[in-house]
Amino acid sequence: MPAAGNHSPAIFRRAFFVYSLLWAAPLLAAAPANSLPPLSQTGKPDAAEAARILEQFRNSGIPGGYYLEFELRDLPRRGDERVYHGRLWGARNDLGAINRVELTDATGQTYRFLLQNGERAAVWRQAGGRVAPLDANALFEAVIPGVEVTAFDLQRPFLFWPDATLVNISRILGRPAYTFLFRAPANVVTGTAGVSAVRAYFDTQFNQPLQTELLDGAGKVLKTFSVVSLKTVDHQTLPKAVDFRNEFTRDKTRFQVTAAALNLALPKAIFDPGRLNEKAAVPSPENLTRIEP
Repeated sequence: MPAAGNHSPAIFRRAFFVYSLLWAAPLLAAAPANSLPPLSQTGKPDAAEAARILEQFRNSGIPGGYYLEFELRDLPRRGDERVYHGRLWGARNDLGAINRVELTDATGQTYRFLLQNGERAAVWRQAGGRVAPLDANALFEAVIPGVEVTAFDLQRPFLFWPDATLVNISRILGRPAYTFLFRAPANVVTGTAGVSAVRAYFDTQFNQPLQTELLDGAGKVLKTFSVVSLKTVDHQTLPKAVDFRNEFTRDKTRFQVTAAALNLALPKAIFDPGRLNEKAAVPSPENLTRIEP
């Protein structure tokens, strides 16, 4: 599968990315092309248009529920590769996009997360039989020790930080992109993670995320998220592979989708924090589309 930057505009029109996972990550679908602003060749949109673009991105989403099976491939700069298996359920409620994520580590222990996005974002974690909400600092801890993926990466709460600026139009992964800078609220800046801002690059024509960078107070990049490849399932383009890279250690974790089911009517109980200790139903094998590496 070619890199995201080599795909045609038609692919990006249908694409959605986890980065949110995850992509928080809500998994997003592009709005129809006729609802998007034309490609800007000179200057950048004014403040009102920038606000409209951002709001459109925040409200995008896949209709109905969806389910993914995936692997987290820990790819350290030095040392052996490790693979962890996971599942993800996604939908939308009155507050915004919501995701349930389950991960199993090398010992067989399962960790469950519930990620509510929107202006009233929240994350709950279940481990060892206990369910608890995560505070601002815990959002930046690895979802499984040793990997480069955090609850912050999956939830992407920065999309709703109030201090957001459209900086310029640049070229990322071979495509023109709106560069947005999201400045962190005080409770994030003063935390242990050292994240003072997030820089995100959205495709100008289809308003999709191409790359995201977490920045420290000096503007140095702490971590990078980028799309590697895509896969079309039931006329919907999925993020087949996404990389999370620590820019200091150069360690990397790849999120790789291995199966998908779309257009599901998921029960509300799957997204109830009080029932996070319970197992969630998965689609039957005949309803899953397997995705080869």
